[in-house]
Amino acid sequence: MSLVSEIILNSDDELRYPTIGELESIRDYLSTGENRIRVITLLRNQEKDIIRAASKRIFQIHPEYIAPGGNASGARQRSLCLRDYGWYLRLITYGILAGDKRPIEAVGIIGVREMYNSLGVPMIGMIDAIQCLKEATLNVCDNDDARFVEPYFDFLISGMS
Repeated sequence: MSLVSEIILNSDDELRYPTIGELESIRDYLSTGENRIRVITLLRNQEKDIIRAASKRIFQIHPEYIAPGGNASGARQRSLCLRDYGWYLRLITYGILAGDKRPIEAVGIIGVREMYNSLGVPMIGMIDAIQCLKEATLNVCDNDDARFVEPYFDFLISGMS
């Protein structure tokens, strides 16, 4: 849910107008809208390069994943890993767009440990993979853009830990 929707629903539930603090929150959110859209566009346009750099790095850290018998040893398994990278990068953009970590929590963290455990994917490897994705993403961002991106990756990594 967006900040604006949440404020409207809370105000309506309590039969009141939005407070000054809530209106200031909306103003702050709207004032960063162009920046958030620019960052999301950058990440969308650079997705392939980001994923390529992140996957190269994770397989340097964990070469056993692409060795015979590893979780990403075949072309199919490797493509599934890369698909997950794209999914997590999109998830980060949802958080940036909403200006809130709740979409990441609702869509991406709940049940993720259980899912990867059931697939036999080590969580430490997933955390390392998301850290590699974060680093690759930050490498395409300037410092201003990084401030929009970094907190959402940190939240995701923390939620997986």
